[in-house]
Amino acid sequence: MLVRLNHIQLLRYSGLFTWAVVGLPLLYLWLAPLAGGLDEEQLGLRPKPWQGWAAYAAFGASYAWLTRGLDVRRRTVSDYVLLLVLTIAAISVSYYAESGLGSLLLMVAACLLPWLLPLPLGVAWLALSQLAVVPVFVRGFDFPLLEAMMQSVLYAGFSLFVFVTSLVARQQAEARDEQRRLNAELRATRALLGESVRVNERTRISRELHDLLGHHLTALSLNLEVAGHLADGRVKEHVQQAHTLARLLLTDVREAVSQLREGGAIDLGVALRPLAENVPALDIHMDIEEPLMLEDPERAHVLLRCAQEIITNTVRHSGARNLWISAARVHGCVLMSARDDGRGAEGPAAGNGLRGMRERLVQYGGDLKIDTRPDAGFRLDLTLPLSASTSSCEGVTA
Repeated sequence: MLVRLNHIQLLRYSGLFTWAVVGLPLLYLWLAPLAGGLDEEQLGLRPKPWQGWAAYAAFGASYAWLTRGLDVRRRTVSDYVLLLVLTIAAISVSYYAESGLGSLLLMVAACLLPWLLPLPLGVAWLALSQLAVVPVFVRGFDFPLLEAMMQSVLYAGFSLFVFVTSLVARQQAEARDEQRRLNAELRATRALLGESVRVNERTRISRELHDLLGHHLTALSLNLEVAGHLADGRVKEHVQQAHTLARLLLTDVREAVSQLREGGAIDLGVALRPLAENVPALDIHMDIEEPLMLEDPERAHVLLRCAQEIITNTVRHSGARNLWISAARVHGCVLMSARDDGRGAEGPAAGNGLRGMRERLVQYGGDLKIDTRPDAGFRLDLTLPLSASTSSCEGVTA
């Protein structure tokens, strides 16, 4: 069963199990204050069941909510509020129980920090939360300040181990996600390469048929025509039949050559659709005209690279959950539109990726338009002429 659980599910269930186990000594401390013949005053316990159990329950509820789809959903302000509640609840458990059990819960919380906070802030959060338990050791166990600090540092060391383990798990998860994205791009590039090879092979065959077979058939037809003028009787009749067959065969060859050349276009949709497969934390909705044929493999390659860059930028920078990509032929041009439901930006500030896309398009007479606003997502409109004979795609819209 464990094999079927992903890393986030294992993190979720193991943390909840640890939280449940911590509840057992809490139950003992609060419901059985008399142990070993010692009364409550001798134990130094001042149980506060209502507040302590409320803090314990708040920790469990916060942890369960935070680990819900932690690797796929977008971070929101509520996540950071719940992280603060989680930390305060763990410290409160130590305060009300006057024990180090809250530090154990802080270890559980430490495994979430790499997923929610940048590395420096996560380390600082971990250190401060453990230091916040120092007054509990001083007050509850009558430790001197130095010993309380050492006890807190000991728990911080364990928490740091949990933190680093979770950080490594996150980096490996990101590496796997990046590998899946690159594999999708590789499949798309392979599909385009396959289409290009098919087009080149058809062009080569049509050229060979035209240059070799067509040339020889033309020469044969001319020689048969001359022979028809020189022959007499039944010989002339057979020569004329052979001449007619040669002309029919030449016509068939020319039609076959024309069909091969006409079928030499690339279906761009075949190359684009694999890009939508297995992209982590992003649902890609493709709306590609069928078939979307391009005669020029280089222009198809430009659009493929632009689509790859759009998906990469969306995954890395937008925080979006959905990306919609459409492509269609409009008045001698290909119009590709992409929009997401991410955080957007103040203005269309172009980075290296967007500048590279614009440069690719402009090289072939195309254009790129950007539309974005804060909390309104990001939209790109790409136009590219189908061939060099199309002067401009200005004014082309979907």
